[in-house]
This record gives sequence, structure tokens and C-alpha cells, in this order.
Amino acid sequence: MARQVDRLTVGSDQFLAQAVVAWQVRHGRHDLPWQNTRDPYRVWLSEIMLQQTQVVTVLDYFARFLSRFPDVGALANASLDDVLSLWSGLGYYSRARNMHRCAQEVMSHHAGFFPATAQQLQGLPGIGPSTAAAVASLCFSERVAILDGNVKRVLTRYLGFDADLAQAKNERVLWQEATRLLPDEELGRNMPRYTQGMMDLGATLCTTKNPDCPSCPVQARCVAYANGNPLAFPVKSRKLKRSAQSLWLLWARSEDGALWLSQRPTPGVWAGLYCFALFDSYQALQAAVAKDGCAGLVDIPAFKHVLTHKDLYLHPVQVVMPRSSRPEASGDWFEPLQWQRLGLPAPISKLLR
Repeated sequence: MARQVDRLTVGSDQFLAQAVVAWQVRHGRHDLPWQNTRDPYRVWLSEIMLQQTQVVTVLDYFARFLSRFPDVGALANASLDDVLSLWSGLGYYSRARNMHRCAQEVMSHHAGFFPATAQQLQGLPGIGPSTAAAVASLCFSERVAILDGNVKRVLTRYLGFDADLAQAKNERVLWQEATRLLPDEELGRNMPRYTQGMMDLGATLCTTKNPDCPSCPVQARCVAYANGNPLAFPVKSRKLKRSAQSLWLLWARSEDGALWLSQRPTPGVWAGLYCFALFDSYQALQAAVAKDGCAGLVDIPAFKHVLTHKDLYLHPVQVVMPRSSRPEASGDWFEPLQWQRLGLPAPISKLLR
């Protein structure tokens, strides 16, 4: 780690900032719908959606959200079910719930305007340090550093920073370095371009695999490139432990198209969404409909649904029931016009389509 220590010096180092700003102007991304704007609502919305989600997936969701909720007031006034319905399929549903709460707090505590500093923004639901810094720097030109996955990769390679980022103390050191390397002049112009440039650099050139080092604007000072080991960075030892679970889904419907749905508890899988009744075994599902004499259970081919930490093996079982019947499971009957407007987990939406 000798070269890293040599580089970690007190004071400003403007090579990175100047190179990234110049590169972003000429070669960065400029065509994404949340770029080229100082509107904190659009920037915030994109930052929340892009957490753990690829740009290509977010594009359609972003457009639909803006069409339905064109400003923070419209989002705050919407029902949570409406928000979750539009979010369905994007995953990590706590983001949607926090986003709705955040919009309401912006309206009730900040007169409908997003705070202009990262410190104030962090006081809002669902906004962590990096998201707050992104909004503050992109929209208000505050001199604060973001540290999302792309930026961590760029910085650790550039600095040769090989401390384990699974340890919070090492991430704090990296954040200090990120702050030291920020632009220190013409912030109104340079901070938004630098912040966007660091994200663009990590997304297009300094990628996880096969980085395009020859095209990189900071190659001349990049420790990882000089040492020939860019793929060794960033270092993070902690691995996600995956688990698996099998669930049986009671796809109960009436002859007129109503569905038996229950709202999932919070916290938990698909929290806040409306879902078929879930059972840990086929026998438990059978018992839930046995009293109504529903012998016509139809097994639908099982399939796997992948979550971040878990693989779900889902076994849908369809049955037609009279509306007067009620399965031994929490929930209620929802008319087609009702359930089509609810937030449904992605696998349930796919089954219904």
C-alpha cells in the first residue's frame, strides 16, 4: 500500500478534478433524462431509482413516474398504493415507501422545496450521505463528495486504495480522500460537472470488468493502472450470504375476475405490496381452502424469483372460488379495476399477464 500512502497527502490535488470536468464536457453522458437539469426533484428521483438498479431499467420507470407525478407535490399527495403500483417490478420497495414519505416531508416541513445542503437533505427519509451529496452538488453546486459504487471504484483505483471497504473506518478514510480531491474553484460550474463526470467515468470506462484504461482521462496518475492491477479494486471482503425459500401461492379468483389478495407486512419480502396468500407448504395451502370444498386446485409450473439475498422458488396454485367464500388466509376480494391499480410484486404481475 506504499503508493497509496504517498498519495494520501494533506491539501488539495486538482489533477483529478480538472481532468474529470474536462472529460465530462466532451465525452460524458448528456442524454439521460435526469441530466442537464438543476431540478432537485428529478435528480433525487433518479438517484433513488438508480440505487442497485441499472440505468436501462430505470429509464422507463423514470418516465412513468414523471408523467404521473410531475413534481414533489403530486408525489406527496398520491396514495402509497399508487406509488407502489408504479414502482412494481423495480425492486427494493423500501425505496418507494421512503420516497413517498420524503416527498410528504418536503411539502410539510420545507414548503415544497428541497433543502440546498447535503446535511439538511440527510434529514429526509431514505436519503443517505451519497444521495444527499449528489443532489446538493448537482443542483446547488455544494462542494461535497458522493461515494456510490461507481465512484468508489474510480477512486480506489486512482489512489491505489486497498483498505477493506467492508470496514466502516476505511470507507470514512476514502470519503475524506474523495472530499480532498473535489474541485476548489468555480464551483457553480465545476461541481455539477465533476460529480456527473465521476459517475459517468465509472459507468462507461472504469467498469467492474474490462475497464477501458487507454481512454481514461486520469490514466497518467492512476496507481492501479501503473501497477497493472485495476481489477483488484475496490477491496471489499464481506460477501452476501444467499439463502433459498420455497413458497406456495394461492391464486384464488372468482368467476367474475376478482382476486383474493393480502397486503404484505412491513418489514419483509414485498413489504406493503398486495400479493397472493403465501404458504410454506402445499398442505398448508390446501387446508386454507378445504372448508369450502374447493377440489379444483390447478398447479402452475414452479419458477425461481431472485432477490438480493435470497432465491425464491414459487409454486402458484390456481383455484376458482365463489365470492361468498373466504380462504383461511388474511386478505380480501379485489375487483379487476381495483387490483389493476395496486402495487403487486413483479412475479405476481407476470403471472396475471
